[in-house]
Amino acid sequence: MGTKKLQVWLPLIFSFIMVLGMIIGYQIKSNTKSNGFFASSRASSLQEVTELVKARYVDAIVSDSINQLAIDDLLAHLDPHSVYIPAADFKDVNDELMGNFQGIGVEFQIFNDTINVIQVFKDGPSDKAGIQVGDMIIKANDTVKLAGIKIKSDSIRKQLRGPAGSSVKISILRNGVQKDIIIKRGNIPVPSVDAAYIITAQTGYIRINKFAERTYEEFMQNLEKLQKQGIDKLIIDLRGNGGGLMNEATSIADEFLDGDKLIVYTQGNKSPRVEYRCRKEGLFEKGKLVVLVDETSASASEVLSGALQDWDRAKIVGRRTFGKGLVQQQFQLTDGSAVRLTVARYYTPLGRNIQKPYNKGKEKYEEELINRFHDGELLKADTAKQPGPSFKTASGHIVYGGGGITPDDFVPYDTSRMQASFVQLYYKNTLSNFVYRYYMQRRTYFQSIHSVEELMQKFVPGENEWQLLNSFAAKDSIHLNNAGTKDKAEVLHRMQGLMARQIWGNSGYFEVMNISDAIVKKGLEEFK
Repeated sequence: MGTKKLQVWLPLIFSFIMVLGMIIGYQIKSNTKSNGFFASSRASSLQEVTELVKARYVDAIVSDSINQLAIDDLLAHLDPHSVYIPAADFKDVNDELMGNFQGIGVEFQIFNDTINVIQVFKDGPSDKAGIQVGDMIIKANDTVKLAGIKIKSDSIRKQLRGPAGSSVKISILRNGVQKDIIIKRGNIPVPSVDAAYIITAQTGYIRINKFAERTYEEFMQNLEKLQKQGIDKLIIDLRGNGGGLMNEATSIADEFLDGDKLIVYTQGNKSPRVEYRCRKEGLFEKGKLVVLVDETSASASEVLSGALQDWDRAKIVGRRTFGKGLVQQQFQLTDGSAVRLTVARYYTPLGRNIQKPYNKGKEKYEEELINRFHDGELLKADTAKQPGPSFKTASGHIVYGGGGITPDDFVPYDTSRMQASFVQLYYKNTLSNFVYRYYMQRRTYFQSIHSVEELMQKFVPGENEWQLLNSFAAKDSIHLNNAGTKDKAEVLHRMQGLMARQIWGNSGYFEVMNISDAIVKKGLEEFK
């Protein structure tokens, strides 16, 4: 009988105790400041100050700008390459990395508050719609005036760019006659390969300006084209290449290295070692190879040149590279912005750390290239070697770590090339603008020229062109009266290069300018 009573009352007793505990717990919670066991920890000081500024500061401040300042300051104390990308900039930044954008496919320049089309991308939307070099764009979609209002380039791009498949109506002036044209926007590829051509007998030259989504594909198309023309030697020009997607660089390295050789490995405090090795038979594993670099070659450029140097596969010519050997991973944030956070370091096959020191702060880090001038590194080969650890390749060649890739053959920076006043010709785009106008005045003649070699013979700028440039530059407050012989020759030669660019794009420009390029000449000597 007692057992039966216990079976009836025991559940009721337990229920009573549980309800009583909940009531007591609720009363305790309501009289304390605790957030509870499962709640997140209280706001950090950073969050509190940020919210306080937003709520109580004397002047109006955009909330997003406060967040960006706080994030930028935090990342700046980590390393120089961890960066915050605001939501407004995210698409443009990613488009650049992917190597394309959505728009109408023209290159323009502003002359006297008027947009002049100076290049039309072949087979692009504008080309298909009939836009021509020399057209002046004066209006977009009937309402947005694009001439005579001191409009900025960024504002113009916002009007002309848009989702692929959408349309924009533009009004142009051609030979003084207004014409309306509807252009259907598309995906506009931005080439990674600036130039690819036969530079001397059986020697190819390929210049890569970045490592984007299609770089390996572009590189292979050009390499195969050059091989069909019988090359057995190749120069790869990575000067000015700030890097990009590492996989594109390792894929290119795979074309030159045999077996399953290690190309690069990454490792960090929270990231285990990851190796990138050759995976297939390469297209150019036997031919002679030279890689050109300078102080602006960085990241993926250093991965490629470092791997080829460690395996004694290529001669590296030029000056010590930038020294950017940190791996960033992109993390998307809830508001559409993103953070590219450094998660590991790059190491060459021999274990060389590519990254230069940054322990003295971001400002000193950014001044490091300037210090190379002051220290004499860019001028004298005997000061160009890094004080970091040395490594020995299989052939016994000594290479250096501690930041950047030190070239096998050093070529000093030519500080005597141009007077300070002449730099304004390039800074203000004065020389480019002059060449464009000179081309437009003689367009029929220049369109009859079919090769760079023919241009070099038929367009040899001399005293007449110099005087025309002198008058044109004076309008930009640039005076060329005191030009030395060397400066004058350099400007006239650059005029030829810019004319080749006007006709054939970047490929024509580099084909002309490489004729007198000291690093290119040194690279060619390696094949003798």
